[in-house]
Amino acid sequence: MSGLLLRDRRFLRFWTGQTLSQAGDRVSELALPLIAVGTLHASAGQVALLSALTWTPNLLALLLGAWVDHRPSKRRLMIAADLVRTGVLLTLPVAALLDVITMGQLYVVVLVTGLAGVVFGTACQSFFAHLVPPSSYVDANSSLSASRSVSFVAGPALGGGLVQLLTAPVAVVADALSFLASALLLGPVRVDEPPPADDSGRFSLLRRAGDGLAFVVRQPVLRAGLGCATTVNFFTFLSGTGLLVLFAERELGLSAGAIGLALGAGASGGLLGALAAPAISRRIGMGRSVAVGAVLFPAPFALLAVAAGPLWARAGVLGAAWFLASFGVMLFDVNLNSLQMAVVPASLRSRVTGAYSTVNYGVRPLGALCGGVLADLVGLRPTFVVVAVGGALSLLWLLPSPIPGTRTLADAQASSPVPVTPSD
Repeated sequence: MSGLLLRDRRFLRFWTGQTLSQAGDRVSELALPLIAVGTLHASAGQVALLSALTWTPNLLALLLGAWVDHRPSKRRLMIAADLVRTGVLLTLPVAALLDVITMGQLYVVVLVTGLAGVVFGTACQSFFAHLVPPSSYVDANSSLSASRSVSFVAGPALGGGLVQLLTAPVAVVADALSFLASALLLGPVRVDEPPPADDSGRFSLLRRAGDGLAFVVRQPVLRAGLGCATTVNFFTFLSGTGLLVLFAERELGLSAGAIGLALGAGASGGLLGALAAPAISRRIGMGRSVAVGAVLFPAPFALLAVAAGPLWARAGVLGAAWFLASFGVMLFDVNLNSLQMAVVPASLRSRVTGAYSTVNYGVRPLGALCGGVLADLVGLRPTFVVVAVGGALSLLWLLPSPIPGTRTLADAQASSPVPVTPSD
């Protein structure tokens, strides 16, 4: 983190809240599938449906982004979203204690928390852009991605330990408390948010949402980045966290603690990738860093197809694949997120984020459902090969675009600028 950001108390509070929230998310990402698999004895199809429903609310991001853009305080929306997620997640340990927990409740919990997450995410992009000066975008995104990576290192191990110690439903309390902490930390943070344009009487919500989507389609950096990210997300979500946990437990024979340790150790690759991303982008250029990450993220899943041998070897292959994939996704995310922020006008940020999320994240439930069907038809190991090959082909979106030749944020802003739409 740069010295400028270290001296910015507002960013430090925001960053701390996101760090705690990300750590809690890692616990739930392990605990929720384990509730389904271990407590409720769910099938592969049910686990895939759970993963799909987690991301289904992103299909509404296009409309929610347009709605968020015209709310006067993005910070208040983010706090409300955190509090909703806190309350909903706490219903799981209560239901477990009363012995009434069901797959239906799990489905509702992931849907509601996902919807609140979409509101938080669309508001956060605009909030972040006013909190951090443009010259610090890469460093700030690197810091946030490093925190996310640390959560992938410590979170699975923490989650696995909590599941073994307290059971999976009770372990979810950690995630609920992390959202509460995020809301409390965001409370005092004030940013100078310009008032939204008063065009609600002239333009419908659908029209404003369409503006965001049209801007993404017409802007060459956004268009190519969206195609690449959507493709890689579809294929990596063929496996999804749920099927990965199912594979580790049933085919690799790993305990919850061993799964957490393997994924946690492998996630150190993400921390390394987030910290190294600024230096790598300065060395080879931001666009080429995105291209390398687009291949390095999905390709290691092929290693899982050959995982065998003694327990330490099976766990080691799982950890190694996760290490390489985590490094790749951070190299991809840090640079692509910074490029995208540089080419979007401030007045369109939430709408563009919503449009982008609708497609990019909205494809994830489709990928998860297809992964469940594919796993049932051909097995988990061949599914991982499809993930690796199909995901690496996402590079084809980038090759004819300005992205590979983009070295800096200034280059991105100069590449085929697109005027703001009239309904802005």
